[in-house]
Amino acid sequence: MKKIKIKVDGLNFYYHQKRVLKDLKAELEENLITVISGPSGEGKTTFLMSLNRIYESIPQSRMDGKIMMKFGGGYVDIHSLSPSSLRKKVGMVFQYPNPLPMSIFKNVAFPLKLSGIKDKSYVAGRVEEVLKDAFLWDEVKDRLMDSALKLSGGQQQRLCISRAMIMQPEVMLLDEPTSSLDKDAADKIEKLLLNFKGRCTFVIVSHDGDLIGRIADRVLTLKGGKF
Repeated sequence: MKKIKIKVDGLNFYYHQKRVLKDLKAELEENLITVISGPSGEGKTTFLMSLNRIYESIPQSRMDGKIMMKFGGGYVDIHSLSPSSLRKKVGMVFQYPNPLPMSIFKNVAFPLKLSGIKDKSYVAGRVEEVLKDAFLWDEVKDRLMDSALKLSGGQQQRLCISRAMIMQPEVMLLDEPTSSLDKDAADKIEKLLLNFKGRCTFVIVSHDGDLIGRIADRVLTLKGGKF
């Protein structure tokens, strides 16, 4: 029996007066990898941004329709939650990595600090855990206090995924996570995603047909504003 994590019903999205998403309906399964594919400019990133309401920071953008997610055993309308509480449950990593101008350790620990967690041993343990999950620990364990800006692009992307995963979100949104990386770095991201699979519901935008074939449990093609 399918376990549905996300229910999208009648989703419309507008930038100014332009309607980008048109009456979208979808059900996304729990703890699997769903890939959103399709031509460029069709609203794939917009769909991701609707799932954690990050679009609300974009002037003159709006959505209507309903997005329900299963939290704590029941379905919740994401608009009934505060943006901060929603984003603790629904993390997002963008196409281009965005490390903060601080140390590697502080980058990964930053969400815990924002949440008021002060137990140093707990924070250190969680940082090590997620960096190991991202196959990054062995590469950075001797320079955790170095600036994250010194890392390579692939390392920065894995750092950003680690930072998003440290709060143990129930849903993770990734926008073209391997598109700007070389093959070796992209392979590590792919390994990372498969390593986290089963602990989190992933929704990933990708054009990479080979990657999709290897990691996707389900593919939804977005074209003309519809699946």
